[in-house]
Amino acid sequence: MMTNAEIQIQFPQPGNWQEFSLTPIYQDKGGYRPPARFNQDEIPADHAPAMQAVVAALVGLSEPWKAVQVWARLKEFYAPEEDDPVRTVETVDLTVEAVNPQGGRRVFTSRDYPVFVLTDPAAVEFFRFFTTSNL
Repeated sequence: MMTNAEIQIQFPQPGNWQEFSLTPIYQDKGGYRPPARFNQDEIPADHAPAMQAVVAALVGLSEPWKAVQVWARLKEFYAPEEDDPVRTVETVDLTVEAVNPQGGRRVFTSRDYPVFVLTDPAAVEFFRFFTTSNL
């Protein structure tokens, strides 16, 4: 199931992964986008490992780049198997805006860093948790 939902994560101090704000952007059944913003202390404990996976992917950015904003989107990834040649799996894809000390800005995607495709089912559950109207 493809969706227009995304999660934006801002890091006010690039390189400090412990402090962030997370904003889910989605439409509920009525088309309304409920405003919501969460900080690092409001992430439920059972979803903390998925957030840590996002941070682990960001740590892989080449020096001197530091992430300031991340967009996470749910994607379907073609993953055929012998007994299921049309199998797909859901992944969370990250797009990362980063800065360097000279003031440069650049956007990185999974084409630049394959680790920006999070295949762990916990990442998909994390995404769904924040982009459904049952919060």
